[in-house]
Amino acid sequence: MARYIGPTTKIARKFGDPIFGADKAFEKKNYPPGQHGQMKKRRKKSEYGIQLLEKQKAKYTYGLLEKQFSNTFKRAVRKKGITGEILLQLLEARLDNVVYRLGIAPTRRAARQLVGHRHITVNDRVVNIPSYTLRPGDIIGVREKSKSLEIIEDSLASRSSSYSWLEWDQEMKKGKILNYPEREEIPETIKEQLIVELYSK
Repeated sequence: MARYIGPTTKIARKFGDPIFGADKAFEKKNYPPGQHGQMKKRRKKSEYGIQLLEKQKAKYTYGLLEKQFSNTFKRAVRKKGITGEILLQLLEARLDNVVYRLGIAPTRRAARQLVGHRHITVNDRVVNIPSYTLRPGDIIGVREKSKSLEIIEDSLASRSSSYSWLEWDQEMKKGKILNYPEREEIPETIKEQLIVELYSK
């Protein structure tokens, strides 16, 4: 299956959480999609079903396919520390996610497109790989030719949230990753322990 490019509200309704950001359509229909979505009595999910749903939620949130997500989990297992937290740190340290967190792009999808179209630099070198893993100290910037792009200007103008693990220079249109985020600094409502349990079966 290729990357999902369908309606995001439908996916958000599936998880009961606006995982793609503020969504007026989700607020109107905050129940699961499909003809049985509004039924009060729904079949109870199994433990495996709950764990699988949490993994899918994380995949859709960060825009990864199954193999990418599985490889990221394997990397998390190899590192010292709490596997679930390390998994989220690796996902947060992806270039497309950091571009989104810095406010250069309005969504992760848009961030992936900006990276793929060579508008983003890392340490003053163009990087067009959305999954590129950043390290503390890396400088993420907007390519000189791309600084006047409407999508970037609009996104930065409406930039509202900032993160303690990221530093942003508005004048230079450059950001710096100070450190990997702690769990409480990651706003996503993902229950990472369920994903660890799923993969450990």
